Amino acid sequence: MNKEANKEIERKFLVDDRSGSWRSTGYSEIRQGYLSTDKHRTVRVRTAGDAAYLTIKGITEGATRAEYEYPIPVADAGEMLDTLCLQPLIEKRRHRVEYAGLIWEVDEFYGDNDGLIIAEVELESARQAFDKPPWAGAEVTDDPRYYNANLVGNPYTKWKT
Repeated sequence: MNKEANKEIERKFLVDDRSGSWRSTGYSEIRQGYLSTDKHRTVRVRTAGDAAYLTIKGITEGATRAEYEYPIPVADAGEMLDTLCLQPLIEKRRHRVEYAGLIWEVDEFYGDNDGLIIAEVELESARQAFDKPPWAGAEVTDDPRYYNANLVGNPYTKWKT
């Protein structure tokens, strides 16, 4: 995220390589839920390992949106996830993979979104050039079905093939 401007510039791709050549030696378990999934503003609660965050995001325009993130107590996050957030929760394993000088986050979803694997890369500008890894397939940056907030109301396992 471009911290100075509170902007997130992110591109998303489906992962074609199910063999896991992109898997790093470790990953973090992420559990997240939404207090609001309004397209103009989402409010997310997330636990990742022994940390927790409250994140507010604005509407997505291309690959860019406003983002504000704040650390919160893990116990508070757990309670909000269990009692206040819309269901189902988003559950995933996040792998951080370095490729061509950038860090890619590869999310393996499970639970109600089992089978979905998405790779994301955060950029400094919307026009920044980058090399796409061989395991990154079709770009889904502009497809709202793949927004985490939308996977709550329309989980991947419910999609018709």
